[in-house]
Amino acid sequence: MREPVVRLQRGRDRSVRRRHPWVFSGAVASVEGEPAPGATVVVVAHDGAVLGRAAYSPSSQIRLRLWTFDDATPVDDALVQGRLDLALALRRRLVLGPDTDCARLVFAEADGLPGLVADLYADTLVVQCHSAGAERIQQVAIAHLRERTGAARVVLRSDAEVRRLEGLEVKSGVVAGPPVEGGLVRAKERGLSFLVDVERGHKTGFYLDQRDSRARVRAVARGRVLNCFSYTGGFAVAALAGGAEHAVSVDTSQAALELAERNVAENGIAASRHDGLRGDCFDVLRGLHDDGERFDLVVLDPPKFAPAARHVDKAARGYKDLALRALKLLSPGGLLFSFSCSGAVDRALFRQVAASAALEAGRPLMLLGDLGHPPDHPVPTSFPEGEYLKGYWGLAA
Repeated sequence: MREPVVRLQRGRDRSVRRRHPWVFSGAVASVEGEPAPGATVVVVAHDGAVLGRAAYSPSSQIRLRLWTFDDATPVDDALVQGRLDLALALRRRLVLGPDTDCARLVFAEADGLPGLVADLYADTLVVQCHSAGAERIQQVAIAHLRERTGAARVVLRSDAEVRRLEGLEVKSGVVAGPPVEGGLVRAKERGLSFLVDVERGHKTGFYLDQRDSRARVRAVARGRVLNCFSYTGGFAVAALAGGAEHAVSVDTSQAALELAERNVAENGIAASRHDGLRGDCFDVLRGLHDDGERFDLVVLDPPKFAPAARHVDKAARGYKDLALRALKLLSPGGLLFSFSCSGAVDRALFRQVAASAALEAGRPLMLLGDLGHPPDHPVPTSFPEGEYLKGYWGLAA
């Protein structure tokens, strides 16, 4: 049977020739055949030259996600399995080991598997399918990863809002292996132990992308630490396991704060060294300043402020406000760790926001380094959109 063909508008093939994996709906000139959602289609330039093969998403603005960039490579189970093996080999080489049993095994486009995310927490594999094409390869991917890792169970977390943009229904729950006892999985990160809610927690249960930044905090933490947007206490635990005397975790979720307390206890840290404070971080930062509180290290790790480019200006104001309030709370020589997970906010703008906040606070801020993705969240040079997490750490005079 003849493969469906998607022809691009004249001049819209340049990004594909540079190996960018996305083609937006406006670049499509015509569709030959009737490809179903997620079906593999041949992508051709306006002159008919074959550019590669892609997964077709008729309901999404991202109409095509490319599997291949040539006419020779077949899109089949062997291709998926081969790319999974390469992805797993990279994580075993750079992340997984005796003291770390949790990592992102598959990072979608970065690993040549658009829309597919797979995270490992000890013996539990958590899988997300964000696109129609990923949905098509789900079963092959799960079976292969389970065989290669020996995972006891697989949890499906295909519940992100992006699925609705693909015209896909939300799916979640244990799809292989025994139920999650007590709802939590115990995972190790650089010798620290964390309880992870893989079925209901944020993302796949834990912010694996902050591994390297948690290690940095652990190495430099001293005195009092304020962990804003703390979720389940990853940065607080890291700080207390390092040199911090006391940490305060702030979050709007009482359940997250309770799990943070359990994670503190998991690591043999006295409960008296950690406090959970429920509230809006903007308001809490203001209140702590009014109360005369001071900290030696502040972490700002907010949720996505700019889901799209049109939200960037508002997001920048939010990041500035947070940094301004944090700088006012830092003791002389205190350290600020600030992050943005908004892909639409680039690193240059985020640094500009830091400079503006420091100027308004009257606190010189010396940047000590950039922060971002660990190696299990690689970013292809042909796909800069893959770099969503950026941050910095700096010293406030």
